[in-house]
Amino acid sequence: MTTARRQATRQKLYQAAVTLIAEQGFSATTVDEIAERAGVAKGTVYYNFASKNDLFEELLRHGVGLLTESLRQAADDVAGHGGTPVEALDAMIRAGLVFIVRHPSFTQLYVAELWRTNRTWQETLTRVRQEAVAVVEKVLGEAVAAGELSGETDVPLTASALFGMVLVAALDWQAFRPERSIDEVHAALSRLLQGRVGGAAARP
Repeated sequence: MTTARRQATRQKLYQAAVTLIAEQGFSATTVDEIAERAGVAKGTVYYNFASKNDLFEELLRHGVGLLTESLRQAADDVAGHGGTPVEALDAMIRAGLVFIVRHPSFTQLYVAELWRTNRTWQETLTRVRQEAVAVVEKVLGEAVAAGELSGETDVPLTASALFGMVLVAALDWQAFRPERSIDEVHAALSRLLQGRVGGAAARP
């Protein structure tokens, strides 16, 4: 199997797994069901992944990797056009919302797994989450260094808070206020960010 073909097959398996697990839970989802939903033979699943656990661990790594790259790209685009770090943070908020709109089932699974401590993939989840938060942390640090945010800002904690805010606000939006547009949700979260900046700037 060529690399491109294998990657396409793995992508189908990721999509099938995330949809099924979101519908009925990890324990209730079988490899047979994943294979059937993906339109492949059961042996194809085991050709690509050692087990269902391995498939789910790779799914988490893949999904959070996509989110991390979208955040990084948003920040890089702003920096490439001469924007400020706070403008980059704002762009990252929107990028996070766009990702969640495109991958709602994965986001639900990811947030749910963050609260579990007995999974074999907990170490992987912790690592890939930190990689995503580190992208936000880097830009926050640049905002502090540029004087856009207070020097008293706890950068690691604030990065985690921003990352979590986007995830939880987006899930709440999708579940309870789906009539709102992404522009409205982004504007609301952006005002929280800009209000923090305004507060910092107002101090002598």
